[in-house]
Amino acid sequence: MSTTVRHLLRDDDVSPAEQAEILERAAAIKARPFSDRCLEGPEVVAVLFDKQTLRTQVSFAAAIAHLGGFPLIIDGKLAQVGVRESIADVARVLEREAKAIVWRTYGQERIEEMASYSTVPVVNALTDSFHPCQILADLLTIREHKGGLAGLTFAYVGDGANNMSHSYLLGMATAGMHVRIGTPAAYQPHPDVLAKASEIASATSGSVTVVEDPAETVDGADVVATDTWVSMGFEKEKESRQGSASPFAAYAVTTDLMSRADADAIFLHCLPAYRGFEVDADVIDGPQSVVWDESENRLHAQKAVLSWLVEKSGEGSR
Repeated sequence: MSTTVRHLLRDDDVSPAEQAEILERAAAIKARPFSDRCLEGPEVVAVLFDKQTLRTQVSFAAAIAHLGGFPLIIDGKLAQVGVRESIADVARVLEREAKAIVWRTYGQERIEEMASYSTVPVVNALTDSFHPCQILADLLTIREHKGGLAGLTFAYVGDGANNMSHSYLLGMATAGMHVRIGTPAAYQPHPDVLAKASEIASATSGSVTVVEDPAETVDGADVVATDTWVSMGFEKEKESRQGSASPFAAYAVTTDLMSRADADAIFLHCLPAYRGFEVDADVIDGPQSVVWDESENRLHAQKAVLSWLVEKSGEGSR
């Protein structure tokens, strides 16, 4: 396998300087949407979906087409990667026919195994543990609305043990931000992720804090974010997570909670959103919400990721 191939499997697969480079590329591509044709040919990018999808499928398909490539969408239920045939064999098949592999799947170990056998870049389009492409889109959105990233306070409230919390910890710390996670004691981030985020923050002049009080989390924050309380894979817990006794009820982003943030704070949500549960309609549909910019920026961030990975892996040129 090539020693130069680069993958994006989790947020800390890129250094602070590399993250900034990808965001600069995303901003340039957004300004001139068809300026980068790194997949001209068209080159094929294999895009596999084991989980439900809307924004990820739309944004990756559009991104690949804009870059001059062809998005080969593969239904995970039909392919049955790891069941019908091994992940290693699938990687060996796809690398012969695709310039890159994008996979939205379950366990993080699945995509790590795919990358270990692939000689073309592998991109994590969401796993149970991380969602790095979403975080790059969020960072691009924050940069657009705030003019920069380093030194800003980012507050996330909700399920601290889910993939968005983990990626926010790593990705925002990499950008030099002060990251606060507000979550119940029973839903703390994974200790290894928290330790890694703290290590990154110490090098970027950022910080990482986990607290139980949602008001303390949001006080004075520049950015407030949340996510659904029922992440994919936890559908059987929907009643306990969204019911009247939900452990997350106090963490809903209401207008009152949002008012504790900085007066110019913006609100993020990776979507889909459930109004009346994790966020009030008045917040997500209100003037501080930038969720539609955030959703669009998946396209631009993912174009930049694919372009950057192909270039750094020696698989093409811009």
